[in-house]
Order: sequence, then structure tokens, then C-alpha cells
Amino acid sequence: MPIWIVFTGIIAGLLGFGALVDYIAKKRSIELDPEEGIKNASDAEKIYVENYLYQTKENNNHFQ
Repeated sequence: MPIWIVFTGIIAGLLGFGALVDYIAKKRSIELDPEEGIKNASDAEKIYVENYLYQTKENNNHFQ
């Protein structure tokens, strides 16, 4: 079986799963807010995430 058929099947499966989740969320009127998750994080988790984002930004500004 050619590898491109496998990759196409995986991509189609992931897109289909995403469409199914989106359909169910819309049908049940579930709002998915990414900012909602950070409200439940501890102070240490918030600091870790901010530090990680800062380091990523700095590494991207000084690439070789």
C-alpha cells in the first residue's frame, strides 16, 4: 500500500474527527474559549507559561 494513501487516510480521519467535535459542540451550544483554561492555572503554571513564551520569542528573534 503506498504511503500517500496512509497519510491521506490519517489526515482525512483527523479532519473528520474535528468536524464531528465541532458539530457536536455547536449542537449542544458549547462555547470553547481558550482563555478560560488559564483562569484555573496556579501562579507557578502562569509564570512557567509566560517564561516559555518569552524564551521562544527570544530564540526566534536571534536565530542563526
